Amino acid sequence: MQRQDTQDAPLFGEEDENNQRKRSKMRHPLVSFFHLFFRTSAILVYLFCDILSGRFVVCMVTIILLLSCDFWTVKNVSGRLLVGLRWWNQVDENGKSHWVFESKKTHSKNTKSSAESRVFWLGLLVCPIFWILFVFSTVFSFNIKWLVVVILGLVLQWANLYGYVRCKVGGKSNLRNMAKNYLGVQILKRATKQPESF
Repeated sequence: MQRQDTQDAPLFGEEDENNQRKRSKMRHPLVSFFHLFFRTSAILVYLFCDILSGRFVVCMVTIILLLSCDFWTVKNVSGRLLVGLRWWNQVDENGKSHWVFESKKTHSKNTKSSAESRVFWLGLLVCPIFWILFVFSTVFSFNIKWLVVVILGLVLQWANLYGYVRCKVGGKSNLRNMAKNYLGVQILKRATKQPESF
């Protein structure tokens, strides 16, 4: 596991108030479109596949192709251009696998876009929720033939989400520290909260 130089890339629409107007324009509208297009298309094809085509194999292949295009687009294009983050795996000469999480070191004020950041993070967060719901609905409805497709959708969406969250917050130790700090603050708030009087 390796962590490259870090400069704060916008997470969930974080923005500097001074340059909010300049950065609210989308600098990469085509990238933003395709960031959402493949993932929403896969969800829509899954939801309406019986209407579009009664053939399971055609729907399955279409969904898998859309999910694969989405995974590649988000991992290799939209993450880098919209929020300045990227992640990948490399194998060294000894055959050991290393995960690399990188955040763009210098973000000039003209290259940040809060609108693009919002599009990126909302798309990255909302779509895996749909696939989680699809997994549960497939299991509870005993529709086993779709189980592989929805699990693949969840895995591909979750992999990108996990990779970009790791890029933003750092290595595994940083994730653990964030969770511990959050829990500590919540416990402290509850402990110091004064009881309500009747």
